[in-house]
Amino acid sequence: MGSSGGVAPWLGLAAGLLLVAAAILAPLLTGWEVHSRFSPPEGFPPWQGWLDPRVGPGTLPALVIAALVVTRGASLAQRLPFARLAVATFLASLAWLVSLATIDGTSGISGVLGEPNEYLETARSVHDVPVFLGEFVDRVPLDAADNWPVHVSGHPPGMTLFFVFLARIGLGGDLAAGLVVTVLAATIVPAVLVTLRALDADEVGRRAAPYLVLTPAALLLAVSADAVMATVAAWGLAALALAASRSLWWSVPAGLLLGSLVLLSYGLGLFGCLALAVLFTARSWRPLLPTALVALAVPLSLAPFGYWWPEGFTVLRERYWDGVASLRPASYWLWADLALVVAAVGPWATAGLARLRGLPRALLALVVGALAAMVVADLSLMSKAEVERIWLPFMPWLTLAVVALPKRWLGPALVGQACWTLLLAHLVNTGW
Repeated sequence: MGSSGGVAPWLGLAAGLLLVAAAILAPLLTGWEVHSRFSPPEGFPPWQGWLDPRVGPGTLPALVIAALVVTRGASLAQRLPFARLAVATFLASLAWLVSLATIDGTSGISGVLGEPNEYLETARSVHDVPVFLGEFVDRVPLDAADNWPVHVSGHPPGMTLFFVFLARIGLGGDLAAGLVVTVLAATIVPAVLVTLRALDADEVGRRAAPYLVLTPAALLLAVSADAVMATVAAWGLAALALAASRSLWWSVPAGLLLGSLVLLSYGLGLFGCLALAVLFTARSWRPLLPTALVALAVPLSLAPFGYWWPEGFTVLRERYWDGVASLRPASYWLWADLALVVAAVGPWATAGLARLRGLPRALLALVVGALAAMVVADLSLMSKAEVERIWLPFMPWLTLAVVALPKRWLGPALVGQACWTLLLAHLVNTGW
């Protein structure tokens, strides 16, 4: 602990834990009204949910999975051929997601997506997609006669159209849609591994794999439509890395996936920070133009049907400030948002952030890209609260910071990651 390398992780870990503690205690002890979904003592800011100590059907499987990943994960990640590692991380992620969600039984997977304010109920009522797109912007304002529910109005139409597609193919039930979202979310870790391998950082990916699997963000990935956005973002970045390091033809799927992000969330244009990080790491800018052209074509493709992205964003800003956002104090949420990020990636990521200098180019660029995107989003004041799900697309890349920890930290940090996630899962109902 005498060297700077030994002290820095402790400082980073302490800073992360203190930030989370401050975000919890400030409203709890002072009565500060920060306008989360529920106020103390019923609510538990900075989360939108409440304290809810419990065990359930998923508790024992979650404990078993955590124990297996902690005891075998690191060694298997080093030994397995890459294809088998990708499959193993998918299966482990899926088991982890399902077990955590089912602490509340099957309602842990189906409950959130079935709420009236979510996308699914609206998606089931869409019978004519061109009509839906043509009237979409007109129904966003809070004072519109037939305004959309909160999540539908707060995003471009792409997310709702995803659930329209599920409904059309017979997967529009609450549980069925929840399972689809969960399976998609389980592919995020393999996507990160593909990205790092394409950037000649396979060793970084293998070291990070167990932490990515046991991520606390799993508490949101199995129950939130934002997990779909995180999945699209991860595979878009993987395709871009392949375009930069393998064949330029990968620019087409990269552009389609990354371009679709701005039809899923207005804020995901900031994912461009990570796209630039990939090209910087690969030392190849050739994919930039073809990827950008394909990406631009994606939102433009809806213009003939009456949806114009810039108009939608302008109207959304008005609705955002007409709602509860105008009541949420920036003096709290500017830093409490960051506390939610620490809780969602685990405080061992902040410990790693303290040692980023001198790390592999790929790791440094991706972590800094994720940080930059979240800081810009935070300063925009368009993300006051709820970032534990809104910023899910950035969280796997920030989690890579754990690789920066000294070797003697890696085992205890993985145990800590598992325990942190299990404690949150059994003590806090996040509200999502």
